Amino acid sequence: MPEPLIDQKFLERLERLTLHWQKSFPGLVGGHNASRYPGSGQEFLDHRGFHQGDDLRAVNWRAYMRLEKLILKLFQVEPRVPVRILLDTSASMTTGDPAKFDYARKLAASLTYVGLVRLETILIQPFDATLHDPYNCGGGRHRIRPAVDFLEALKPGGRSNFAPALRNFIAEYPQRGLVIVISDFLDDQSCEKPIQYLADFGHELFIIHLWGDEDRKPSHNGELELEDAETGESVKLNFDDEARAAYVEAFDNYARSIREITMRKGGRYIGLSTATPIEQAIFGSFLEAKGMQ
Repeated sequence: MPEPLIDQKFLERLERLTLHWQKSFPGLVGGHNASRYPGSGQEFLDHRGFHQGDDLRAVNWRAYMRLEKLILKLFQVEPRVPVRILLDTSASMTTGDPAKFDYARKLAASLTYVGLVRLETILIQPFDATLHDPYNCGGGRHRIRPAVDFLEALKPGGRSNFAPALRNFIAEYPQRGLVIVISDFLDDQSCEKPIQYLADFGHELFIIHLWGDEDRKPSHNGELELEDAETGESVKLNFDDEARAAYVEAFDNYARSIREITMRKGGRYIGLSTATPIEQAIFGSFLEAKGMQ
């Protein structure tokens, strides 16, 4: 039987966390951000008659005692900051031990639950070269099960292409908010410009860069045949200590470039090996990066 993405014991530990962002989004509230509007965030507007299916908690029971009629209280609810999780489902995410895709889904489930506990609305948006069917959830912690079912049903495949995927995302979701990108960022084209474009549009970025240990540092010496998980193309390389050091340096430089553009645009960056236990990542790297508190 496959291991569950997230278990009850871990959910209980996540209860005390809150998604954290730094930007001020005019007219929006949510998470740790205090509303700049007066009042509690739900301002009384008016009354109307009760209709079948209305929430009984909104009934004005004092008015009912006087009038013997069910009357509903109406409130103005301030819109909340949208939280969107862009989850890379391209074929390159299938590599690693554990697979980057499984690790990414565990992170997405954890972040979704933290948001639901604080009554955020969470969008999970799978992507490769394009956007796939999303899942939108909100309304509290009890909505986590359908979100996990959605994540468990996802299948990786397709080629990475960040530029068109992020252009589609911006066109599909014009309202600014917190955008969490979970990916290995293995793309034939540069990922820095699409990341910059996303930030320039007004979103706050939270970049989670995943890699398997073999992605960063091949473990064998001698002639190796490397196959592209997305195209099937292969290349033969001779690895010795010097070649491995150059490979690691090139990988680290690429990761550094993604981190630098993210930080320069006011976002946060976390680089994670899938060898890092999920709990250590959440309660270590995420808290240190102030992605949660």
